[in-house]
Order: sequence, then C-alpha cells, then structure tokens
Amino acid sequence: MKAFIFDMDGVLIDSEPLHIEVKLETFRHFGIPFPPEKLPSFAGRTSKDLFTEALLAHPQAGLTWQELASFKHQRYIDRLIHDPSIQPITGVTELLRHLRSKKFRIGLASSSGRNIIEMVLSRFGIRSYFDTIVSGAELPHSKPYPDIYLKAAEGLGIPPCDCTVVEDATAGIAAAKAAGITCIAFHNPHSGQQDLSQADRIVEHFSEILV
Repeated sequence: MKAFIFDMDGVLIDSEPLHIEVKLETFRHFGIPFPPEKLPSFAGRTSKDLFTEALLAHPQAGLTWQELASFKHQRYIDRLIHDPSIQPITGVTELLRHLRSKKFRIGLASSSGRNIIEMVLSRFGIRSYFDTIVSGAELPHSKPYPDIYLKAAEGLGIPPCDCTVVEDATAGIAAAKAAGITCIAFHNPHSGQQDLSQADRIVEHFSEILV
C-alpha cells in the first residue's frame, strides 16, 4: 500500500447534515416535492444526479438541474463559511499528519465542485496534505462509477491496486471497488443509512487506520 485517497463530505468534514438541509431548502424554494428519506441514497453523488432525478418526476416545474444546483451551491457556501458547527471529523487531521510522516501519497476525490473543495481545505488548513485533488463535478461520470478514483490514482502516480480509499457512503464504496481499489468505510452516523457491507473494512474512528 502506497497511497490513501479520501472522500471529503462525511469523511474529512461532518457536512452531510448541512447538505441534506440545503437540498431540502432548495426543493422547498422551487416548490418541488421530494421525500427527505431518499436523500441519504444520494450521499457521495453529484447535485446533477439528485436534481436531474427530481425534475424527471416533476417536469411541470419547467426548471433545469443547473438552476437548482446553483441555488443549493450558494446556500451551501454561505453556511459553510459562517457555520461554526462544520468541523473536521475527529481524528482525521491526526491521520493525515501520520500518513504524511510515513511518506504515503494522499489524494482527495469528492463529488463536490472544486471551488467548494478548495474552500474546505483552506478553511481547515489541510490543503498541504493532498498531492492530488479530483472533483467528480468535472467528470462525465461521478460515483458510483470508478472514474473519480481511477483519476485520483493516476494523479498520485500509484497503481489502483496499491491505493486505499476511505469512504462513508454506499456510492463511494461502489466506485472504489469498481476501480479495483481497497476500501475502508468510515461509519459516520450523520451520513444516513449507508450500506457499508461491500467495503474491505469498517472503522468507527480514524485512529483505527493508523499504520
């Protein structure tokens, strides 16, 4: 094992509750009914996936997924900047520091837009730990397709078989396994009901990953 690739939302920062809140706010703003219980199934996936599916069920709304995503994006950024409750997951900074000291290559692969990724990393002072960053919003297919993790491994210059992914969501685990990469699932209770059974290992705290 030569490299670790991290998801961001629900792994680096405890942001899934905020994502759910602003998604529901977006649906209310545009008058689009959407069952809240379905949102956890979109954890780790792009806004395009969510809003495209919602609009297919409500074509009479006369909206594009981009309009909904733009509204959600701005609300999320506003909250991300000003909400003190958004913090790194306990132990993740120590894990990143430990992996760096052991000379592992470290990547980030998130379905969030690159500007949000950079904002998060800068806010919490962890940008310097990452050798490559991949945004699923810039790829034709994001999670659960393997593209995002294959791209991250390529950016690290490490074969997928020598990488380990750290994920918290069903879609992300599926993406890692489809890419032929070992996957550690972090059980985050704030990420909703996620099926972690396909991961190679499940941990409750990042101290369990120290190598």
